[in-house]
Amino acid sequence: MYPSRQNLKALFLCAIISLGATLCKAQESTAGTTTVTEWQYGKNGAVSLTYDDASRNQFLKALPVMERLKMPATFFVITGPITGSKYQGKFVGRPVKEIIQESATVPTSDQNFLERCSAAGYLGYMGTISYHTKAGGMYDSGKKEKAFKLMDSLYAKVRHGDFKPGYEPCPEYKEAIGSTWDDFRKDAAEGYEIASHSITHATMPGLDEANIKYELEKSKEEILRELGPKYTFSCEVPYGYENERVMQIAYKIYPAFRNRMPEPWLKEIDRASKQTPGTTDKDYIQWQRGATTKTPLPLMKSWVDTAATKNNTWLVLVFHGIDGLGYEALPSTLLDEYFQYIKSKDEQLWVATFGDVTRYMREREAAKVSGAKKSNNITVTLSHSLDKSMYYLPLTLKTYVPAGWKNVKEVQGKVSNQLSVKKDEKGSYVLYQAESNAETITLSEIQKN
Repeated sequence: MYPSRQNLKALFLCAIISLGATLCKAQESTAGTTTVTEWQYGKNGAVSLTYDDASRNQFLKALPVMERLKMPATFFVITGPITGSKYQGKFVGRPVKEIIQESATVPTSDQNFLERCSAAGYLGYMGTISYHTKAGGMYDSGKKEKAFKLMDSLYAKVRHGDFKPGYEPCPEYKEAIGSTWDDFRKDAAEGYEIASHSITHATMPGLDEANIKYELEKSKEEILRELGPKYTFSCEVPYGYENERVMQIAYKIYPAFRNRMPEPWLKEIDRASKQTPGTTDKDYIQWQRGATTKTPLPLMKSWVDTAATKNNTWLVLVFHGIDGLGYEALPSTLLDEYFQYIKSKDEQLWVATFGDVTRYMREREAAKVSGAKKSNNITVTLSHSLDKSMYYLPLTLKTYVPAGWKNVKEVQGKVSNQLSVKKDEKGSYVLYQAESNAETITLSEIQKN
């Protein structure tokens, strides 16, 4: 005997009521569950605009565009050419006259290459720095014999008097002349990250340890004195080299490098790679892209779309020259259109400096967070074990609240905020910014009068 239509309706209503009760109980059981979101403000992805070399048009042409759109960026600056800098390029080692004299009878080899290449730009003659740059690149790529022959050729020309006396830095150095530390203090005050790109833009795979340390340590000391410790966090070894020997020295000087950050939870895709972000067992992907004069704007926009649609991708954009000045100089009009496109994805993308995205990821990976529902409140604690003077960025927390809560008050110490409740497949939740290693956070429902 089949049930009547009226009985079927009653059974259906009972099932709906039972399911609703089950869902409510499930949501009540998740109330207080708290996680740190993948990116700041719960965004889908992150983007960092980074500039190398500090050529003048970066500040005259590109910076005003970013200021208008309220977009932060990181400038990896060569510190030597900045007006008022204390430290300039030099060779750290024995007198170069001894090295020149010795080169007449002792060929270049693995035993003396790094010394000779380190000294190459400081032999007292114009035009020798290009030999350092080329030989260092050859040595890094495994073409050692060619690098040795190039050094032998340089020192032979020096001994024969083929160069004019004087000193001439590399082109990147000359294109950065004109900025002052007062300029960079102003930029830093407006939220831009000023970071190290060495003193002279040296080719570090061609430097010995003493000269690598000089280029990086004294650049850091210069920035510390002029801007403060906040700006000694990030660095970029010139030309983007990832040379293992160089990086092992560099890691002891700066906490974060755009060249390489070998974190166990980070997959890195460098500028030269044709790989695109795919599936990975890592928590994050750092995807570096360097636009050149041959890069179509639609391709550049597609990079942004990829970061916006995935939930683990950090798009690190690398720019050099602007409006005819510098390596692969892009028109500022193109950057204006491109930055507007990035800005249009504001709901999906967190645009932040290289240093701040690095801080957030590391803090999140090191975070300990717990939440518990007590009476009519939810309490949340947040901590991490990192150096608090260096890792101070607020983290975004996602806490599930009881189904009946409509508006929520969040309090941490003396800071209080009203939060709107959102919903996902697991239930009702709130997003909010919280300080690590600070007071307990309290969430409570705002009762209507």
